[in-house]
Parts: sequence; C-alpha cells; structure tokens
Amino acid sequence: MPQDLSEMPPGAEARPPAAAHAALWHQGWLRTATPCPSPNFGPRPDGACTDLIVVHSISLPPGIYGTGDVQRLFTNQLDWDAHPYFQTIRGLQVSSHFFITREGAVWQFVSADERAWHAGQSFWRGRPRCNDDSIGIELEGLEGETFEPAQYQSLVQLCQQILAQYAIAYIAGHEHIAPGRKNDPGPGFSWPRLQQELDWPAAMFPPSIGL
Repeated sequence: MPQDLSEMPPGAEARPPAAAHAALWHQGWLRTATPCPSPNFGPRPDGACTDLIVVHSISLPPGIYGTGDVQRLFTNQLDWDAHPYFQTIRGLQVSSHFFITREGAVWQFVSADERAWHAGQSFWRGRPRCNDDSIGIELEGLEGETFEPAQYQSLVQLCQQILAQYAIAYIAGHEHIAPGRKNDPGPGFSWPRLQQELDWPAAMFPPSIGL
C-alpha cells in the first residue's frame, strides 16, 4: 500500500534507501572525507533524533583561505599569537562535523553519531540546543561573500550522503537557528541554488529564504 506522504517527515520522500550508502559510513565517519579527529565533542542525549543539517561559514583569519587554521582551530592546535584576530578567540574550543574548503575538499572532525560543538545557543523546529541533534557543515568563506561552485557541488553530495544515513528532515543556516547572534553563512550563500540542486522539498528549508 502506498505510504501517506502527509504523515511523513518533510525529508522522508527525498531519502534514498539507506543501504545504498551504508558502505560509505563507519561509526559516523564518512569514508570519502578526510578525517581530522577533534577532541571537542560529546555524546548526543539519549533519544536524540539527528534530523537537522546546519550550514555555517568560517575562515581563519577572516577572509583568508587555505591557511589550515580552521583545521587547527577545530583540533585545539591554533597558534593564538600567529595573527592579531586570534586573540579575540583565544582559548575557544569548538568543532564541526564537516568542513568544505574553497576547492570543495571535505574534511571531517567529529563522528556524525556524536555531538559536535558548532551551534551554541540555538533553537529550531521547536527544539533548543541544536548541537544535540544536528550535523554541522562549515563552508570556507566569509559572511556576505559568495561561495565557489566546487563548494556547492561538495555540499550537495555531502547532504545527500548524510540524508541516506540519518533521518534528516530539516536544513538551516547558523543565522536561522541563532538569529541576532550569528549571521553565517550569510547573504552570499544561495539557498535557492542548494534547494534546486538537492531537489529536496521546500518544507525542509527555512521559510525565510523564500523558496
């Protein structure tokens, strides 16, 4: 009997069979990503449903790309004295599950089964503490500036791989889950382009982006 789509979560009809991508994953690690384990993570709460992807942007120093400093930040190896900006974040301990460089290379820092420290104080789809049940993806970039075609290509592929493994029903930016506190990925990021290339239902995306 056909399933009643009105009773399915927003992303269910877009989700391919899990078996199609199961071989790509091992204990929350994506085999096609470059692993760079971060100590900044913890367990998800009991009963947490990982159903949200959060898109961020980051560059270190801001607006400078390809330095390796993002990787060093997420692994607590950043030289705080290497640049004046680093003094403003000195001692910060954060992480994301994934990071996509300007060239489209995908790095992974935390198992997607675990809780990374990327969202901070946040609220989405009626729930607080989005770190508990989301997967964070950082794009190398600066708020307000555009992103590279290779990044969109890798982001689309990564989101599809995540959807095949996890019960993703929503995708949002850091700016949507922490409005007024965060502004990334910012106006230079094309949500309509992402939605078109993913071909996911509009209900999975923030209503404010006007799809």
